Amino acid sequence: MPMIALGYMAKRIVERPDWLDVPSVRDVYAVSDCISPDFTDYITFWAHNGFWFFDKPSRITRLCSQHGIALDDLTFVYYEAHPQQFKNDDHTWHGFGPHSDVKTDVSPPINPRLLGFDIVCYSMQNSPECSPLSCNHVAANVRVNTHCLIDTLDYAIECLETGIFDNAEPGPMRVIAVYTLESKADGEPSDATESR
Repeated sequence: MPMIALGYMAKRIVERPDWLDVPSVRDVYAVSDCISPDFTDYITFWAHNGFWFFDKPSRITRLCSQHGIALDDLTFVYYEAHPQQFKNDDHTWHGFGPHSDVKTDVSPPINPRLLGFDIVCYSMQNSPECSPLSCNHVAANVRVNTHCLIDTLDYAIECLETGIFDNAEPGPMRVIAVYTLESKADGEPSDATESR
């Protein structure tokens, strides 16, 4: 099944905190902002798309410019999701989509680099909540890479279906691919001008 383009985010990626006792982890690229925070409390600006991310990196850079947010320490990431979310309570998969009242038109990046897969809870069915790999120490019980992410989609699905995440956080859970960008201009048409 093809992955769903969710959009972009800019984050302040932090090194593994001491309390996350997984020595192989170097830094935390979790989708949630519990450890590595988003660039700001962006939801209040209502510039995000129906997946609660951004259609283009320039939407983020414009908000930073307008609100005096420094870009220097931000890492721009791009997200895609497995097209179904997993319900912990009955171990079933169900489709999901963007919020119907919010425009979603994601421009895919040019040369993204896949870092791995996060598993993220969506009990409210809008913005990402917790990433149990890091937030709930589930990374201590599964194979993760240096970014506290799972290397393959198949293994992420296997971890969900075997119940490792059942008691971590309320579901449903979504498997999200995390990519970094070569530059902040990735995902922008070369002659793009923004009207929003």
